[in-house]
Amino acid sequence: MATSVIDPTVNSIYKLLKVTYGLLPILAGADKFRHLLVDWHKYLYPGVPEILSISSHTFMHIVGIVEIVAGLLVFLFPNIGAYLVSAWLFVIVMNLIMGGFYDIALRDFTLGIGALALGRLKEVKERAII
Repeated sequence: MATSVIDPTVNSIYKLLKVTYGLLPILAGADKFRHLLVDWHKYLYPGVPEILSISSHTFMHIVGIVEIVAGLLVFLFPNIGAYLVSAWLFVIVMNLIMGGFYDIALRDFTLGIGALALGRLKEVKERAII
């Protein structure tokens, strides 16, 4: 049921967040295979691949695939993708804290809040008259 009219500014904010949180995971995920931005292995807490009994290289490739899929979901089904990206970022935050990368954990926590805001904004748009 429609509850209100959405201001055009809200629509532009929604589009900006959707593109940002769609592209960010796709680009970061693709870089897990190329390492053009950074050597992602250095941010992986060593206990994670040990617990899973796989190499850090294999684990990071799996992470890359998950991130690419999450980014695509933001574009195709933002009501699902935004929350997936948010949850994924919070998992990354836990990994970064365990590894002592507190500054990057804080940044990724903030990104996670932004993805959560995208999901909430999508809910508002679905209930409103556009």
